Amino acid sequence: MQEFSLRTPIGYLKGVGPQRAEVLNKELAIFTFEDLLYYYPFRYNDRSVFSKINQIDPSKPGVQFIARLLDFGIQGERRSRRLVAHVKDDTGIVQLVWFQSIKWVEKNLTIGNAYVIYGSPSLFNNQISISHPEMEPYGGSKQGLKFQPVYASTEKLKKLSLDSKGIQRLVSSLFSSLKGNIYETLPDYIIAKYNLIDLPSALWGIHFPNDGGSIQRSQHRLKFEEFFFLQLKILKTKIAHSQKFKGPIFKKVGEHFTDFYEKKLPFQLTNAQKRVIREIRKDTLHGAQMNRLLQGDVGSGKTIVALMSMLLAIDNGYQACLMAPTEILAQQHYAGLKELLGEERISIDLLTGSIKQKDRKGIHEGLLNGDLNILIGTHALLEEKVKFKNLGLAIIDEQHRFGVEQRSKLWKKNSVPPHMLVMTATPIPRTLAMTLYGDLDISVIDELPVGRKPIATLHFHERSRLRMFGMLREEIAKGRQVYVVYPLIEESEKLDLLHLTAGKEFLEQEFPLPVFKIGILHGKLSPKEKEFEMNRFVKGETQILVATTVIEVGVNVPNASVMVIENAERFGLSQLHQLRGRVGRGAEQSFCILMSKEKLSKESKIRMETMVRTTDGFEIAETDLKLRGPGDLSGTQQSGVLELKLANLATDQALLQLARNEVIDIFEEDPVLELEKNRLLRDFLSKNAFGIGWEKIS
Repeated sequence: MQEFSLRTPIGYLKGVGPQRAEVLNKELAIFTFEDLLYYYPFRYNDRSVFSKINQIDPSKPGVQFIARLLDFGIQGERRSRRLVAHVKDDTGIVQLVWFQSIKWVEKNLTIGNAYVIYGSPSLFNNQISISHPEMEPYGGSKQGLKFQPVYASTEKLKKLSLDSKGIQRLVSSLFSSLKGNIYETLPDYIIAKYNLIDLPSALWGIHFPNDGGSIQRSQHRLKFEEFFFLQLKILKTKIAHSQKFKGPIFKKVGEHFTDFYEKKLPFQLTNAQKRVIREIRKDTLHGAQMNRLLQGDVGSGKTIVALMSMLLAIDNGYQACLMAPTEILAQQHYAGLKELLGEERISIDLLTGSIKQKDRKGIHEGLLNGDLNILIGTHALLEEKVKFKNLGLAIIDEQHRFGVEQRSKLWKKNSVPPHMLVMTATPIPRTLAMTLYGDLDISVIDELPVGRKPIATLHFHERSRLRMFGMLREEIAKGRQVYVVYPLIEESEKLDLLHLTAGKEFLEQEFPLPVFKIGILHGKLSPKEKEFEMNRFVKGETQILVATTVIEVGVNVPNASVMVIENAERFGLSQLHQLRGRVGRGAEQSFCILMSKEKLSKESKIRMETMVRTTDGFEIAETDLKLRGPGDLSGTQQSGVLELKLANLATDQALLQLARNEVIDIFEEDPVLELEKNRLLRDFLSKNAFGIGWEKIS
């Protein structure tokens, strides 16, 4: 008899064959027995309750009943073609309708036969109707499982009789074929410690549950395992990185750092800033390369932390660089750091794409001979020609704009890779950060500098537009400036939105020349045109800047005190928060006005209420994760998050923390997993090595 394993190609499973295997490959990425085993149901129908037809409530999501087939036939033509059937019990008649897979359904219907029918009822022309019900011949006894698993399928699969029921039959065949060949993956001590059921029982229980408790126990075990092995890989990579890559040692806190801290600081550091500087200081003492992510809301004071880290590098005989995603942002950093340093004996320069060749020569020479201490720039820093004498610290601003490959080019700017500090103003929920950036150390600046006023956020409907215009006039009369952001550039037939061009024309009627000047900024402008418009706004030559989300991450304009977001319901929470962060850079009170239509969906209302209630970026990011899931958030298309088949970063946060803490404890006790009790974990890593290979470091 043939022996099957998890690695056996799916075509060898009884009931599959070459044709079905090809479609399973393409449609569901199921290539092996293991892929099908871990293809979980997305919900369960409670099949323990039967109703009579006269008890069917169209407001309820699902109903199950037994009825006899009276008739069936095809109605309509071409696109409106449908299969209509009528079934009857002793209390009434129900209509059943199919719009897809008509031939397959028709072939399996027999007039006069009794069926167990399950589906979602609706009311059509005062008659109960059920579209695409599940039907199976009534056998006169209890029908199958009380909790019926429902699997996602596709039209191509259904044509091959692989609807949800068909997939369930394949899974049943799979368990028969595998018999005892499903092995435990977690060590016994972890299973006992967390009171988990064994893996074979969990996999059987999730596909063929006896009751609700069986589903819950199986899901708990499988979710824990997903989180556990994800964190095992991430934290092993982190350990491997620290073992493989040495970093510069910053032994002392010297005169540049001390002098700046004691005499030049324009304001007192917050406790959060002090904490982060201590964390960076600790990282740079051990001789391993620092890889730290610095999260902090717009205006939280990341730049001061970056500068003081660079001064620490300089005091120890090293150079530092800061890379920003745009020229405008690089120029802003350069001007801001020069102002902070004042007459300090620190050499600082700027390198961007627009710096002329003759000026670059001096920069290159200064870097090579060590006269240039700090270089601020864009992607131009990555060029082959840019060579440092002794680069000790590389800082990347708005890290999600740069790929891993670009970041790794900075590593090669010194024989001993420089310490890396990546900064972002995009708040990342704790659970997402543990998953996306689990191999980095994470620092958070979670308080604003003293004296900075929180931005007041208001939600106006269209009927309050005149009130909004009045607020803009008041602010402009005080000498302030205004952003007005639209979601689209051109009119869309699908989305009934105010578009950018019409919006600008409308504003020009309310704020006419020569008293008011309005600029426009969007993605279809050339880089030079964008820079021209942005610089006009920075210099105060335009009072209103009408823009798309291209200004989401960008220039610091302390004089801009109002952000108006049109059609705010069309934006995600994190994006709304980022846009709001464009104002509130100065000491004056700033405002964010969310304009929306009158009728909003439940989710849109939650987004508006959250924005009005809080300016805490991390609270907002957590709410956004719950509303939208991780797949929609910036940067989640990285290895890790998409491996989660069952666990949910928004709803299973406690379980993720539990799994991560357990992995941390394991590595503290057994860094290379050499103990016999951790053999299964060592085997897992040797088979699933990624990044720096496990086999290279163990």
